[in-house]
Amino acid sequence: MDDSPDIIGDEPDVDPDTPSAAELEEAGQESMFSSPPTSAAPATAAGVAPAQPYRVLARKYRPQTFSQLIGQDAMVQTLGNAIKRDRLAHAFLMTGVRGVGKTSTARLIAKALNCVGADGQGGPTIDPCGQCEPCLAIAEGRHIDVIEMDAASHTGVDDVREIIEAVRYAAVSARYKIYIIDEVHMLSRNAFNALLKTLEEPPPHVKFLFATTEVDKLPVTVLSRCQRFDLRRLSPELLAQNFAMICRAEGVEAEPEALAMIAAAAEGSARDGQSILDQAIAHADLGGEGTVTAAQVQDMLGLADKSAQRGLFAAMLAGDGAALIDMVDRQFALGVEPLALLRGAMELAHRIAVAQLGRTAADAVSAEERAALEGWAQRLTPAQVHRLWQLLLKGYDEVRGAPDPLMAAKMALLRVLHAAEMPDPGMLARKLDDLVANGVVVGAAPASAPAAAPAARAESVWSALIEQVDQSGQLRLAQVMRDWVRVIELKGEELLYALAPGYAGDPTPELRDALLRATGQRWQVTRGEGEGQPTLRELAEAAKQAERAALMQHPLVEAAFAAFPDAQIIEETPDARIAQGGNKWSR
Repeated sequence: MDDSPDIIGDEPDVDPDTPSAAELEEAGQESMFSSPPTSAAPATAAGVAPAQPYRVLARKYRPQTFSQLIGQDAMVQTLGNAIKRDRLAHAFLMTGVRGVGKTSTARLIAKALNCVGADGQGGPTIDPCGQCEPCLAIAEGRHIDVIEMDAASHTGVDDVREIIEAVRYAAVSARYKIYIIDEVHMLSRNAFNALLKTLEEPPPHVKFLFATTEVDKLPVTVLSRCQRFDLRRLSPELLAQNFAMICRAEGVEAEPEALAMIAAAAEGSARDGQSILDQAIAHADLGGEGTVTAAQVQDMLGLADKSAQRGLFAAMLAGDGAALIDMVDRQFALGVEPLALLRGAMELAHRIAVAQLGRTAADAVSAEERAALEGWAQRLTPAQVHRLWQLLLKGYDEVRGAPDPLMAAKMALLRVLHAAEMPDPGMLARKLDDLVANGVVVGAAPASAPAAAPAARAESVWSALIEQVDQSGQLRLAQVMRDWVRVIELKGEELLYALAPGYAGDPTPELRDALLRATGQRWQVTRGEGEGQPTLRELAEAAKQAERAALMQHPLVEAAFAAFPDAQIIEETPDARIAQGGNKWSR
């Protein structure tokens, strides 16, 4: 022991405060995994504890228990009942859009199945303790029996073969050996086929947890072997509540309208929303007060101001084109994209349509917005709102593909403005019906209308008689009766008739035989003098002329001819459609 000082003295001079290589490596590991420093943690060379790196909100507030998993109550209840009844599937598939908690849910299931409780005697539970060794190791991503694999970078058969060979061995320290495969749809076809047999009949100690955003790319054979959970897109209200909780935990003040704007921009994704909130908090700190305001969020995201959106919409409905163009220019100068302007107008049109169903109060953020929506909902008809939506939607598509989006947005909004001044087609039709009902279009009935009743009855009897002749197979005689015979008197089995000009010969004997064959009775057919009633062909032509005359007096036709004096009305027949290229109107 006395020689020890001499041995130490033989070593090079070393500063006792300098940490060793092992201490430096341990400090790096502590910093990498952001674990809290312990009493045994080494100090830096200056004697100050190493600063912990900042963790973004999306990682810091990742759900650690099922109670913290928002918006997926149905799935949590199903899993809880399955654990209580010991009816656990061997493979689970989580689907949904980005950021709704697919991977987090897989880790929570791994914790729930392997949790042993704080006393080490617990079993599978829907409420893992988060304190036992399996829970801590899974949360930190270092549990030897919970293997996470990214299918995007492990797509081949060799990667799946490693899983197949490893599942034969029991778990080292956990209750279940769990394989979490993220973006499982990226596996190749051969890899899926190699996994099928193991996925269908895995050992009892193995569970597979799959996560994907594109479930339609998975083979049906894989889907049929998994218990599927479709994670829902989170509602803006639920996201806003979650963001408010995070702001309270971070000690940050935030306006409710700002959180609502962030929730709307997140499009149902908690991770996207938390990332935007992280950026908004950093942006708010630059203002000096540290409050996340709606104006700052709007400026950060390049969104159109809500009040400016309402002003632009009001100018569009009022027909004020100059004010509309000025507002578009101001918003564009502030950095608002033309597509955002169209999208804001479309959002207002949609909210007005919803407000007409009595759901305004739930959607409006401020009292001013609620009053504006209620006013438009009462003043506009549903047909006008739907027409606005169609025009705005068409304008949005045009702006998206236009070489100059600003110019296209102005023209699209001006088109909506001018279309708003045009009468609604349904309203115009009702006005025309009122004109007809008031006798403006239809003329007075002729004075001889009552006297025409007997003639109409005789016409009906004659038409029925011609139909009998036609049904008896005498088609030529039926056509002669229809086109050339003018009835002077028709009673019983007696017919007194005259012929229309242009017919050569005397059809009396043929008519007598035709009527005998058709009716079975002998008719007295006589050709007399006088005009008689018009033939059926003449009556049809007269009706057609009267219809055409009435059509020419219609207000819409008169307006069309006033605008296009050389226009012609073409009868819509197959020959006419071919001659006019399918158009009813020709100039």
